[in-house]
Amino acid sequence: MNIQQNISLKNLNTFGIDVKASFFVEITSLLELQKALALEAYPKKFVISGGSNMLLTKDIDALVLHINIKGISMVEEDDDMVVVQAMAGENWHEFVMWAIDRGYGGIENLSLIPGNVGTAPIQNIGAYGVELKDVFVSCTAMEIATGELKEFDKEACQFGYRDSIFKREEKGNYIITAVNLRLTKRNHKLNTDYGALEKELLDQNIVYPTIRDISNAVIKIRRSKLPDPKEIGNSGSFFKNPVISRKTFEKLQKKHPGLPYYEVDKTQVKVPAGWLIEQCGFKGVRVGDAGVHEKQALVLVNYGNASGTEILQLAEEIQAAVKKKFKIRLTPEVNIIR
Repeated sequence: MNIQQNISLKNLNTFGIDVKASFFVEITSLLELQKALALEAYPKKFVISGGSNMLLTKDIDALVLHINIKGISMVEEDDDMVVVQAMAGENWHEFVMWAIDRGYGGIENLSLIPGNVGTAPIQNIGAYGVELKDVFVSCTAMEIATGELKEFDKEACQFGYRDSIFKREEKGNYIITAVNLRLTKRNHKLNTDYGALEKELLDQNIVYPTIRDISNAVIKIRRSKLPDPKEIGNSGSFFKNPVISRKTFEKLQKKHPGLPYYEVDKTQVKVPAGWLIEQCGFKGVRVGDAGVHEKQALVLVNYGNASGTEILQLAEEIQAAVKKKFKIRLTPEVNIIR
């Protein structure tokens, strides 16, 4: 086990924030992870994987464990479906492509979401009408305090909108090491009803899409709207789309007739955070190297040398403006390390 000192994490977080880890170790196996967690000489541990859903605002005075455990295997299979286990260090988009190449359906709408497999259940990643929980079977996680492995089924994960037990009661208690997903081999349940996706398929004259058609359409849409973290530092959607009561929505709609929305249930609707931010005049705004993307107001970006604190200050200004104009409190989707 090679423990390094004073290591920059700039290339290990998609915002490209240049903070340093006091101590750093690469984890490539469960045994290495157990040994690292047991190191009494480093009482404080900090976990990082793909670094796609975090904003680092300070140096990390701890032993940073970079989870890079790889591997994909079959757990179960019949004529109609397969249960696949992917280890935490697998890149999420590459895993989606692996599944599509084999004709496995269920996660094609989740193409090009940044990050690694191990962090996918934490916020129940979702896009274009599909969420991880729709195909989720279970995940294996290692308890930080004991080094013991525990299995969490779908019910135990308590999934919500961009939410799970790992963001609430069990935050900081477990490291997800593997994820099991149930994917279809035939008779795929295709989800093409989401507005932008439906339009893109129609524009391509695709009436009966395959899972690859859907993936390609999603990739095209995402690339047209969202900046590549390799080119401009970002973490995708910075805020969750707020879910509000229908009564509150109806009041807002009277003041703002163009307010878009999506049905959640009979009592709640979801409104696009990007639209709210844009209406407050923040789309394309830049303060130093911290900014709001010019094509998608939901994405905060690092144009080069912004600090995490500068991006956080911009996020807080946006929250205050949206709260003042719409009486809606935006909640960050990104995990902010203060």
